[in-house]
Amino acid sequence: HTRVCVSPCRVSSVLNRDGKQFGKQHMFDASEETCWNSDQGTCQWVTLDFPSTVKVSQLQVQFQGGFSSRVCTLEG
Repeated sequence: HTRVCVSPCRVSSVLNRDGKQFGKQHMFDASEETCWNSDQGTCQWVTLDFPSTVKVSQLQVQFQGGFSSRVCTLEG
C-alpha cells in the first residue's frame, strides 16, 4: 500500500495496547481494511510532525464502522 502521509505521527493511545492490529502505522496505509484504533474515552489525539512548515490544503478523516468524533480540532 502507498502511504498517504509520510511524516512521523504520535497518537494518544492504542486499543488494548495492540499496536500490531490497531497501531498508528495503519492510519495512513491507504487500506480500508486497517485503521488506528484508540482506547475508549475522550481526548484522543493524533500529532503529525512535519520537518518544515507545510500548507494544509485538505484534511480527510474517515471513521470506521459507525464510530465518529463529536468534536475534531485542527491546531497548528
